[in-house]
Amino acid sequence: MPHVTIQHFPKSLTAEQLSRLVDQVTAVVQEAFEVEESAISIALAPVSPEDWDTRVYQPHIAAHREELAKAPGY
Repeated sequence: MPHVTIQHFPKSLTAEQLSRLVDQVTAVVQEAFEVEESAISIALAPVSPEDWDTRVYQPHIAAHREELAKAPGY
């Protein structure tokens, strides 16, 4: 606890970009939830643009608006 899943359009990240992303997300989650770094897990889940609405937007965003800490601007 906590676990962060980042759903995104497919994109190849360099090792440096991935490392920076993981380090920065880990740092802010660790600070916000006051947990040890070892308690945090992060997953990257690429979703094709064609599938975004059915796999992400409808089930995770539109259906759970009350849970969103930040809503998308689209």
